[in-house]
This record gives sequence, structure tokens and C-alpha cells, in this order.
Amino acid sequence: MAFEVNIAGEVITLRNAVTNASVEVFTFGALLNAFNVPLNDTQINVIDGFSSLADAKENITPFFKSAKLSPFVCRVKNARYKFGENTYQLSKYSSRGNAIHGLLFNVVYSIGEHKSDNNGAYVKLEYLYNNLGEGYPFRYKCEVEYTLTEGNALTVKTTITNEDEQLMPVTDGWHPYFTLGDRIDEYQVEFQSKEMLLFDDELIPTREMVGYEDFGSLKEFGPTLFDNCFTLNFAECQPMCVVRNPAKKVQLEIYPDPSYPYLQIYTPDHRKSIAIENLSAAPDAFNNGIGLKVLSPGETASFSTKFIVRSL
Repeated sequence: MAFEVNIAGEVITLRNAVTNASVEVFTFGALLNAFNVPLNDTQINVIDGFSSLADAKENITPFFKSAKLSPFVCRVKNARYKFGENTYQLSKYSSRGNAIHGLLFNVVYSIGEHKSDNNGAYVKLEYLYNNLGEGYPFRYKCEVEYTLTEGNALTVKTTITNEDEQLMPVTDGWHPYFTLGDRIDEYQVEFQSKEMLLFDDELIPTREMVGYEDFGSLKEFGPTLFDNCFTLNFAECQPMCVVRNPAKKVQLEIYPDPSYPYLQIYTPDHRKSIAIENLSAAPDAFNNGIGLKVLSPGETASFSTKFIVRSL
């Protein structure tokens, strides 16, 4: 077969045996730790991941590299929200008093279905959340599916199912850091945005938006600084985001489906990688309601995006 799945304890590898493109996934956090693709006479890993599983477990915070953002994305103001008639206090992890990046970033998923054939390699990871002590008293199942196919294409799909007997608020997202070699100042970037959400000093949306199309076509990234959230313009053609390193002649393309209408971009101080996060909702959606989904008992919601890496 052209594709194969290898499972070594808590580490799963999806591989194209013909091209040697591969994906490394950890059951810890359902983390995407590596996406290796052939590049001319060598290979490039476009994910700024961890050196090992042990490294991920020890250092997932404070940067949350490749973290699954669930059941909320980015920040919740003062780690507090009201749902129905009740007010809840989130307690797992906070930054400057605001809850940040969800509750599943360091849980261990179980390995569900996995398969490979001449068309691709696939694995599903599953986790049942039922922790009443973290300020989110809702029982739900999170399933994360990775599929590697021809053309260095990786699809990541998340399905959330309300396993509780009550309504449940939820948002979904990812926090991968991408690297194409060299500093991100040398990259060219394009993303199809309509507006940028305005943030306060705590990176909480003010509920205001301004038009933003500065990277509507490919241009040099240079010293640009981002820790911002943008609405995507699906009236434009896919991909919604392109990152290119002209020197290495490699390009990353991101194809979210409409379940991820927001794009969060963060430039770390080291500028060796860039976080590009597909989000189903705005930060602080548990309070501002922007993009918030409310699932009935037994209801599911799915969120999907695809990454393609091309040699130029």
C-alpha cells in the first residue's frame, strides 16, 4: 500500500511510503507534532513541535504548541461566564486572570479507528470530558481525525458530541505553530480576511470590528506583529491562507471549511515560527456569544480544515 499507519504507544505516525511524507500525532492532547514533507532533495517539518512526547507533556504551557482548543478558544474574560441561569468559574489555566486555550490541551486521548490504503492514512482519537471541578460541568465527547492523502495534504477534523442531558456551550479551534525554515520576516503571507476584531489590553474582544484586507494578496511579512483575530472572507477562493518561504521554495496553504470562520494569528518574539489558528468562534465567545454554538443533548458539531504543503 502507498500509505501506512504506525502506532508506537502514545505516538502515531501516518506515512506516505512512496514520497515519505509523514505526520506525527501524540495521544497526549491529540497534538500534531510534525508534518514532514519532501522538499527537493531533503525534507522539511512545517510544524514547530516538541522534541519528544516527554517534552510535550512537560512544556505544553505556556505556549500551547499544536494544542486542541476545546471547549473554548483563546480567552474567557476573568475565567468566568454565564450560561442559562448559572455563572461558572473556570479553573484549569489562566493568563493574567483570564482562562486560556480550553480544557483538553493536556488530556490523553484513546486511539479509535485507524486505517490505510493506497489513497491515504487515517486515525481517529477520542476523549470523553466529564470533569465537574474545572468550571465546565458538561459531559461531551471530542473526536479528532487526522487524514494524510496525496499531494502532501493533511485534513484535521474535530467532532464534538453533547453527551450530557442539558444544553452545552462550545467553541473549537487549533493552536499550531508553522515554520518553513528561516525567520518569519523572510516569508510572504496572504489571508482572505474581511474584518479584524478589536481587542482590549487583555486581548479580549471589545465587540467592535474594523475592515482589514492588508494581506489580501501575497506580500512580504517583514516585521509585522500579530496577536489578532480576523473574520475570513469565504466569498474569495480557497486557500484562505498562504505562507511562502521564497528562499526555500516551499509554501503552506490552509483550507478551512466554513465551520472555522475566524483566523487567529500570533507572532512569537523569537520569530522562528508563526501561530495560525483556525477558530469556530471569537475569543471570549462564552461571554460575547460571537460564533458560540449551543448543542442540545445528543447533538454533534464538526469542524474541519486542511493543510497542503507545496514545493515551488
